[in-house]
Amino acid sequence: MRGARRPIHAVATWVKRQPPKVKAFLCVVAGIAALVFLRFIVHDHDNLFIAAEAVHALGISVLIYKLTKERTCAGLSLKSQDLTALFLAARLYCSFVMEYDIHTVLDTATLATTLWVIYMIRFKLRPSYMEDKDNFAIYFVVVPCVLLALAVHPSTSHNIFNRICWAFCVYLEAVSVLPQLRLMQNTKIVEPFTAHYVFALGIARFLSCAHWVLQVLDTRGRLLTALGYGLWPPMVLLAEIVQTFILADFCYYYVKSVVGGQLVLRLPSGVV
Repeated sequence: MRGARRPIHAVATWVKRQPPKVKAFLCVVAGIAALVFLRFIVHDHDNLFIAAEAVHALGISVLIYKLTKERTCAGLSLKSQDLTALFLAARLYCSFVMEYDIHTVLDTATLATTLWVIYMIRFKLRPSYMEDKDNFAIYFVVVPCVLLALAVHPSTSHNIFNRICWAFCVYLEAVSVLPQLRLMQNTKIVEPFTAHYVFALGIARFLSCAHWVLQVLDTRGRLLTALGYGLWPPMVLLAEIVQTFILADFCYYYVKSVVGGQLVLRLPSGVV
């Protein structure tokens, strides 16, 4: 096992020594390589979306275990959970009035779980909540998302309010994890269950992003036209990419920590 870890550790050490521009370039290359790999091994790209939902559910299961068995919410951002509940509620509304499908059922279950997490943090486990560290001002993301949704939204035949609501949930989902990352940066040390949960979010969002990117490539851009006209189609794709890159840095340090055999993740300055 140690022999297998040595090459990985050597690569991680080499990457760590590189300047930021080289690291960014390596991240892009790794992302492209992963997309190429997925394109050849996954024939039905809808399976990527299902896999993303499954990984997200796994992350939520870890969160439930932490709250019920460990009886602590230390390290969890209540503000991120509030933003998650907000964009899920908006997306559920759009699903009911615009396109009811299996994802509506999945979002309903995710929203119910998120509301339960919020209840546990606010009332049952309040003493362990790191309120002083959870200091991200959520209006910094909510207000811009509202303004962007008013300016750029789908050009479909649906009611204008529904179209703006749809755009709002897409934009807000892309940045809803920022308070959680800010809290972890403030504490510098991330305990295992919180790290597992955030890593699962990162993997789920990468798979979801891969689903959209590969769909666009396979349809030679026709999928973007099917989403509407103007700036909306590229904004949907951009939101998926932003979600992935926001968590990419954390996922790198998570993998590095796991490979190094560390149970507790220590974040250097500047990760968020």
